[in-house]
Amino acid sequence: MRLGLIKVISIVYVGLFIYACSSENNALQVNSPTGKISVVVNEEKDAISYSLLLEGKELISSSQISILSSESKQKIISSNINSENSNWQPVWGQFSEIKNQYNELVLDLDIEGIQAQLYIRVFNEGFGFRYTLEGYTEGTESHFYSEYNLNINDVLYCPAGEGAPLGPIAFKELSSMDKEPKLVMPIVVENSENKFLSILESDLYSAPEFGVIKFNFKKDTNSLVSSNKTKLKGASTTTPWRVILVNDKVGDLVTNTTCLNLATPNQLADVSWVKPGKTLWDWRVHGYKTDDGFTYGINTESYIRFIDFAAEKGIEYFLIDDFWFTKATTGHLEIAKNLDLERVSAYAKTKGVKLILYYDRHKGDFGDDNLFPYYKSLGMSGIKYGFMGSNVSFTRNAIEKSAENHLLVDFHDGPVPFTGIERTLPNAITKEYCHAQQDSRRAFTPETFIKMALINAVQGPLDMNNGNFSLVDINNGNRQKGPKKTHSYFSTVASEVARTLIIHSGLVCIPDAPEAYAKKADLFEFIEKMPVGKWDDSKALHAKMGDYISTARRHGDEWFIGSVYNQKGGALDINLDFLKANETYDVTFYEDTKDTNCKTNPEAYQIRKAKVKKGDVLNIKMAPGGGHAMWIRPD
Repeated sequence: MRLGLIKVISIVYVGLFIYACSSENNALQVNSPTGKISVVVNEEKDAISYSLLLEGKELISSSQISILSSESKQKIISSNINSENSNWQPVWGQFSEIKNQYNELVLDLDIEGIQAQLYIRVFNEGFGFRYTLEGYTEGTESHFYSEYNLNINDVLYCPAGEGAPLGPIAFKELSSMDKEPKLVMPIVVENSENKFLSILESDLYSAPEFGVIKFNFKKDTNSLVSSNKTKLKGASTTTPWRVILVNDKVGDLVTNTTCLNLATPNQLADVSWVKPGKTLWDWRVHGYKTDDGFTYGINTESYIRFIDFAAEKGIEYFLIDDFWFTKATTGHLEIAKNLDLERVSAYAKTKGVKLILYYDRHKGDFGDDNLFPYYKSLGMSGIKYGFMGSNVSFTRNAIEKSAENHLLVDFHDGPVPFTGIERTLPNAITKEYCHAQQDSRRAFTPETFIKMALINAVQGPLDMNNGNFSLVDINNGNRQKGPKKTHSYFSTVASEVARTLIIHSGLVCIPDAPEAYAKKADLFEFIEKMPVGKWDDSKALHAKMGDYISTARRHGDEWFIGSVYNQKGGALDINLDFLKANETYDVTFYEDTKDTNCKTNPEAYQIRKAKVKKGDVLNIKMAPGGGHAMWIRPD
């Protein structure tokens, strides 16, 4: 087996596809369009395995894949190669145009009498593989099994629900752990060669019956494996894509478009109503007392104030969260006694502000068949759906029913990490696949934010609720729903501004009171001017796990840049080599001061303006737990 692999690898750049065989094995290889990434497929003893190489160096060694069971005999009958080089335009996202360029190896298989195809599609920044099956007996059990044999010196990270992400975990340490950590997608791998991988999936839309990818560690073989079982239905089956992203820098995993390219294209005939944007949100404001003596709560007067501020600042949405209804029965919701929802909806319409309403199934089941038409009848533009659980088919159905009623949908409370769904059903605008600001009343550290921005965000848009301005008030416990432990929320207002840009979402939910933003109107300008979800280009300028991240996004000729640092604080050099040559730009800096500190002086900030041009290098300084933002536009 090893001899066949060496023969193939030695001529890695000769062509797109190479076939070598001996009496013991068949080795097939497909390269990325640039030739940088190679996937080698072997058939040996009726089993199929793959290896992943980057510039000839093995990142993942021979790893078995199968679809019926790990013992099923898989025979390659024939093979062919496809190539694609095209562009497509997402409805919204980090880019206005995405290149879809790959080489694909297609294997026709016989799996114990069942006809199957194995597709291996290799892009310049990763690859995916999936099976299709036909000719099986209804109810046949399918076991989609994949191994990922990493180097023992590789280091792993992954999300941990509403807690701080797991990691770093050395791969070699997994075999000696008494209790295996819960590994969920996306798994981020820091390779021993200082390269970065992410292991996840795409296009659950086409195969919801397989469920979300599940991982565990096999101690007997020291293998990381994914394994999902289902019973086959119908005349044919397509699996999700198992995906491995490959980048030189960890920040580039977040802007990697491989999963989007593997997702089913847009299924909505009319997308004119799908509008990304910013939203105000009432939930974390409850209990906030204004200077004129008003206290925010769940009532008509509070919501009128939100709507007025949204209209004044051009904020597209206002999101009304839990307890606007107190009980649900079939086809009926009991609305809170102090809320005139009909009046609020009518008022928002006159102001040009769209409304989004939360739905909590814990309060009773209204009935999903009626829920979405009911929301539409109320004049709503979206639904924030809580506590749906991890049922993929249920989630897909909710997105489709939302789309039928022209509703955006924002999933919360442990949602399905439906990677690529924003391409397929672009009304799926965001999801809380993270530890949102202050959620579960836990402290939200700068280190946790940076890790989630480099781990959780790999799977797609996040609703993290960044952008608090009244940090002292929140830390003093003057909110009904702030941190459970006072003085435990570490951030700075400049960092909060930067975070709203760094975390990609189709709906940027800002959680503070209108009056808190009005008091710092010069700082709020960055959020006000930021065109959410309408980006032409996005890139990670700097990133180090748990230490710092700096992200730049372009809309037209304007650039928005956000950077944050951990509790040590520090400086980064921002090279403006991405600007157009021979042009002068105005830049506004929104930044910490020399006295800012995330624990002792979080609301100190300063605003500066300057002129910049292509090639300038700006040394930006950030306080402990602080941040920095820039708005750059043509002079």
